[in-house]
Amino acid sequence: MPFEPLYPTPVPTADAIVDVLVAAGVHYVFGLSGGHTGRIFGALEKRQDAIRTVLVREESLGAVMAETIGRMTGIPGVVLGQGPWILGNGLLGTIEAHLSSSPLLLLTDFSDTPAFSLHAPYQSGTGEYGNWDARQAFGAITKEVFTADAPNAAVVATQLAVKHALAGQPGPVAMIYGIRALDGLAGGDALPKIYPAAPFVAAPALGRPDIGAALALLRGAERPLILAGNGVRIAGAQAALARLAAVTGMPVVTSPSGKGVFDETDAASLGVYGAYGNPSANRAVGSADLILAVGTKMSASDTANADPALIDPRRQTLVQIDIEPRNLSWTFPATAALPGDAADLLGAIADAWDRAPVRSTIAGNVPRTVPLPASDATSGGLHPHEIIAGMQESLPDEAIYTCDAGENRIFMLHYLRSRGVERFIQAAGAGPMGYAIPSALARKLLAPDAPVVAFCGDGGFAMTMNGLITAVEADLPIIVVVMNNDALGWSQHSRGPFATQFARMDYAAIAAGMGCFGASAHDKNELAEAIAGALEATCSGRPAVIDVRTSMDVSFAELSFAKSRALWDAPLPAQELT
Repeated sequence: MPFEPLYPTPVPTADAIVDVLVAAGVHYVFGLSGGHTGRIFGALEKRQDAIRTVLVREESLGAVMAETIGRMTGIPGVVLGQGPWILGNGLLGTIEAHLSSSPLLLLTDFSDTPAFSLHAPYQSGTGEYGNWDARQAFGAITKEVFTADAPNAAVVATQLAVKHALAGQPGPVAMIYGIRALDGLAGGDALPKIYPAAPFVAAPALGRPDIGAALALLRGAERPLILAGNGVRIAGAQAALARLAAVTGMPVVTSPSGKGVFDETDAASLGVYGAYGNPSANRAVGSADLILAVGTKMSASDTANADPALIDPRRQTLVQIDIEPRNLSWTFPATAALPGDAADLLGAIADAWDRAPVRSTIAGNVPRTVPLPASDATSGGLHPHEIIAGMQESLPDEAIYTCDAGENRIFMLHYLRSRGVERFIQAAGAGPMGYAIPSALARKLLAPDAPVVAFCGDGGFAMTMNGLITAVEADLPIIVVVMNNDALGWSQHSRGPFATQFARMDYAAIAAGMGCFGASAHDKNELAEAIAGALEATCSGRPAVIDVRTSMDVSFAELSFAKSRALWDAPLPAQELT
């Protein structure tokens, strides 16, 4: 079909750039105006009917919020701001998007002064002597970098940036504008012509590979298992995964980054596997004769450093599905490798399944979690697993959880039983601290009627507690639960107190100073009361912070793979490990 160029009468470049975002289905932009990007903020003001623009207090908040939107919706999240700080401060969300394959669009500038680019102008990122090189710097942490110094090229490049963020394995793409582009008019007689965005931003359809060999392997297996990763989320394949599990009877284990793609209250769910995974999940993975790995890289951290007690191609068959062909047979050789869309391929396998469901008991009688002691009067606070149990007892089933990196994340992966689909998200790609609060803000945008809880340690909370200001200003009443042990818990339990201890802080009082509900809890009863107060506050539109006094008596090391394996009531026969 023929396409007519857009804008026969020229329009401001920034207006045409925002038109690209609207055409791509973008509904949220996060950022902090600076440099030349104020022109795009001005254009966004005219399109408040289509795009909500959220002003953040620091670029890392915007980048994480945009990464979360991209991960959860499949539509690129957008962070907008000045080049040096979208790079530096925004790195938190950008590197997470890069390693977690979340579609993210970084709209930024060179902060250039063209007439003086040879003489080290202030902040300029054009790469000449005395300047910093924005293209090279962004190129190290993104899928692709596009630049533009002319109006029409800026619009076309924005279309291509959206396309690259979505194509194949998604990820972050940087779009860097020069001032000449943003100050000019797009369209008219200038070249290249600007055509409608749809053909550029649409992801091309993938052909379906032959599933015959994979089906034959699945039908012939005695103890098959589904290993689901973050790629299930990226593909929007959660429903297809649930259907396949129901039709085939195969149990489901998730990778750490895949937690949330399958309802953990389902009888087929065995939890998270890996270095700090659930004993039931680890036992099942190690006992399976066939593993259907879907959208997971099976990284060293997932597989307890490739421990053959978990995955061993000498005794197990691997069938692997991934959108990125380079990920197939990456860490382990796959007998059947299926490049393509996970939702399509899982649906095809379910459609072709023609036998009774498998009734495997490969988890045996292994417990779901490692049992840990209860706190007492000498503990100095609640143990982490007790805090998680208290949240699940006091919060409604539809609650959504986000968490930071560090010890809090290990306990959440192990003990939180995610009810329903997509009610848990964490930064498992790069694993940055400071992720929970901005991610919760983005989740609240997507689920305004559900309680959204950011669970973090006091270290992570201190990094992005300025997000509470955004929560107040943007009317995003989240609940933040702080595991306050006056320490970097992971580091202190790993190597001791030096440079891991914090001064005692009253985070509830700090939150109250920002206009939030604040409460402290030292035991289970106080925690239940604080959660009830937080729920009441958020229902009336106020964000809430619960500062929970947390004991250091229990370490994340208690959840290690070695501890998990000690609970296996029927270890694999020695001959199966040789």
